[in-house]
Amino acid sequence: MITGYSIEHVLPHAHPMILLNEFIEADSAHALCRVQISPQSPFYDAALAGVPSYVGLEYMAQTIAAYAGANNLADGDKVQIGFFLGCRKYVPSTTVFAVGTELTVRATQMVTDSSGLSVFDCQIYQQHQLLVDAKLNVFQPDDHRSWLTE
Repeated sequence: MITGYSIEHVLPHAHPMILLNEFIEADSAHALCRVQISPQSPFYDAALAGVPSYVGLEYMAQTIAAYAGANNLADGDKVQIGFFLGCRKYVPSTTVFAVGTELTVRATQMVTDSSGLSVFDCQIYQQHQLLVDAKLNVFQPDDHRSWLTE
């Protein structure tokens, strides 16, 4: 089990675009992260008294990035960027993640291939209540620079 890293250490992002508050754990199959919704949360909407639930898609994508980053670091490699390609069936059971809510985000790798394509099964929980379940498709090439310049 991989633990002990700050969220800033496992993500290729920088503030203010780090939306997660805490990296909890990862292993070769999954990662867990935490988000505490507050008025200081990115994308907080005072009119909603929370964060719109569609932002949960980015919470899931960043949890996948934390999974990859933690595993890279555990293998002695650097954190690398990847690409979010798409999502299937993102249907939240709420429209807003309310202020004061603590969310746990889980990403479990279902399929991966040698090209860098992967599918993750992701969930967002408030305590033990499932709020969102979705499948995310991602891509992490060996050389991301070539993909950004083409």
